[in-house]
Amino acid sequence: MIFRAIIFLLVTATFAFSQQLERVWTDEKGRNMKASLIKVEGESAVLLMPDGRKIPYPIVKLSKTDQAFIEKFKLEKVEVKSGEGEKPADNFDAPWPEKISYDGDPEIETIEEDADQKSFIYESANYRYNCDVRLSKSVVKGFAVMFEATHQFVRELPLAVNGGVKKNGKYQIILMETEQSYNAAGGPPGSAGVFMGGKDIVMVPLTSLGVRPLGSGYMLDRDKSNKTLPHELVHQLTPNKYYAHGSMGWLTEGLAEYVAVTPYSYGNFNVKTNFKPIVEYVTAYGKKGDGGRAIGTKINLGSLRSWMLQPYASFTASSQINYGCGLLITNYFFHMDRNEDAARIKKFLKALNEGKEGDEALAVLLDGQTWEQLEAEIAKAYSRKGVDFTFSK
Repeated sequence: MIFRAIIFLLVTATFAFSQQLERVWTDEKGRNMKASLIKVEGESAVLLMPDGRKIPYPIVKLSKTDQAFIEKFKLEKVEVKSGEGEKPADNFDAPWPEKISYDGDPEIETIEEDADQKSFIYESANYRYNCDVRLSKSVVKGFAVMFEATHQFVRELPLAVNGGVKKNGKYQIILMETEQSYNAAGGPPGSAGVFMGGKDIVMVPLTSLGVRPLGSGYMLDRDKSNKTLPHELVHQLTPNKYYAHGSMGWLTEGLAEYVAVTPYSYGNFNVKTNFKPIVEYVTAYGKKGDGGRAIGTKINLGSLRSWMLQPYASFTASSQINYGCGLLITNYFFHMDRNEDAARIKKFLKALNEGKEGDEALAVLLDGQTWEQLEAEIAKAYSRKGVDFTFSK
């Protein structure tokens, strides 16, 4: 999921922290109270009670889960340093990568290990990991390779995917030991990770990274396969202007799915051979039955224009069909359109960067065609690959 600017107000209640952070709090004796977290002052959390009272409550008297929630809240209040780093240059003229191989050193550093505050901070080349348990450098290095490889993949795509906000020089990742603490901090139940766009933070339960307890420490299962995390990392790096009306939804989710579904193995994305896995993921349950959209090979998408212009809340309400088709349609423009050089989608992205949106931006995507002509071209291209697209009014 992705939430940007004012548009996020439509979906924030489900996938991010609420504006007032209202939740049920538990004290050290197991008693519950409903209140909203306003701010943290010293060793106290200032809570807004249902009757309007503002009560400073000692953090040490709250449950460990609540204390972890407060620590993450404090982290997210860190301000972005002005002028930090430089925006990567547009790379529309670069070749499409055939394979991404991250073979560098992720440069793992331990920044802080405070057991009393349950604050353990580690950094790799581009990311800062704020965790609620202590991890060894080898474990951090193991999953950091996936984060860094995804970053490299996104930046090498010749689509000027040059967004993202760094705080203290790094993109921020919150790691929670358990799914319970992840859910308590705002992670959607059943999800493997979430990008909180208003705060530019990706939050992940350690189980999604293949990290599990072993004795008094933790170990990493490097064979752990996960598509959700690269998906969320793409959102973190996508420019704000790509989230305009007419592109937010089909393009932004399609791009994130494109990266996530591309075959990955410890630091390597095999882009050249990703077409078959993409089709299998969308139409069935994946090559090995390990997850997919399963929308079948006969797809009626309705009016292509209406589908591309639908509100984001409507897009996410039918996630299987819309995310799957978002991937197929973006993949069409990336690799199947006309001269198979992604020229038309690049013109569209340039139009978004110029501030165009809605029908004005989509007119650039049409590039002189009618909607009926574009629909016919998409249907013809995919029919050769065993997918039957139909478009109706």
